Amino acid sequence: MTAEQILSELKKLENPANIEGMRRYGITAENTFGVTMPVLKDTAKKLKYSHKLACELWDTKIREARIISFLIDNPKEVTEKQMEKMVKEFNSWDICDGCCSNLFRKTPFAYKKAVQWSKRKEEFVKRAGFVMIAVLAVHDKKADDSMFVKIFPLLEKEARDERNFVKKAINWALRQIGKRNPELRKEAIKLAEKISKQDYPSSKWIASDAIRELKRDKG
Repeated sequence: MTAEQILSELKKLENPANIEGMRRYGITAENTFGVTMPVLKDTAKKLKYSHKLACELWDTKIREARIISFLIDNPKEVTEKQMEKMVKEFNSWDICDGCCSNLFRKTPFAYKKAVQWSKRKEEFVKRAGFVMIAVLAVHDKKADDSMFVKIFPLLEKEARDERNFVKKAINWALRQIGKRNPELRKEAIKLAEKISKQDYPSSKWIASDAIRELKRDKG
């Protein structure tokens, strides 16, 4: 199928009620047909992995096409230039998180971009950096603990960012690092306790929520 044919099929599934529901969950309801994720995943499964088609779908700027794009792209063909282009166009947490979880974390540039983006000012670029850290902590089973300990100063420094989508991503990253193993759990709790001493509402929320979960969940 071509990008135009895929858009035509998606248009037939347009659901205004779903679009209203998206707004309630903080999802940017622009350039969207309101098609649900299960339907989009089924559509992506019917397509072959194609870097070219993925890029064409992304460039349509339609939410559903972009979701299918990061589900069918080949991470081995993704370039740093492409990642920078895409991350600058993130305008909703669902696209940001989905792209980082399904595509960006699988590229050779995952850790490099996670650190770079975490230091950037743009809200969704910074969120992408910390989402990358969170999903790498979950999925990269072979990574040495030191890979994540190196990121601790960054978590500590950026915890003062009061923007909702940023602070939630920092909290997510901290919790997922702590869940990797008992040793990292201890270190993550220590870091959270240190962050809790910062005189910022975001820092105190990030720390208290992480400490509560990491001390409760020993699995």
